[in-house]
Amino acid sequence: MFSVEVRNRIMIAHSLPDPFFGPAQNLHGATFVVDVAFFREKLTAHNVVVDIGAALDVLGKTLEPLAYQNLDVLPHFKGKLTTTEFLCKYVFDRMAAAALSGALGDDGKTLSRIRVTLSETDLARASYEGPISG
Repeated sequence: MFSVEVRNRIMIAHSLPDPFFGPAQNLHGATFVVDVAFFREKLTAHNVVVDIGAALDVLGKTLEPLAYQNLDVLPHFKGKLTTTEFLCKYVFDRMAAAALSGALGDDGKTLSRIRVTLSETDLARASYEGPISG
């Protein structure tokens, strides 16, 4: 299996209002390193997995509406616990939709899988990985 991975960063604010999260129940900031890996069994006719420039562009556009925002007040996160794991799936869904729509180029439509990893620190990270389904 071949893979290509792109990276970006995002700074957000949020709270996790449940006693399970201890001090993280309160409003706090987080800086995430966001890695998105694209997988395919065979290289394309251009001997690549995906257009890296397009992948970087789509990742940036996916993260831009969240950058420097308090996730607690964004309508689509209302009532959600915006954990790192939850945000991985949020980014995955948008990257998978972009692949299927052709935003990653025609070859993006035939990717096998995508994995999204959000690193909170060098000691803690979460991921979501799944197939591209159309």
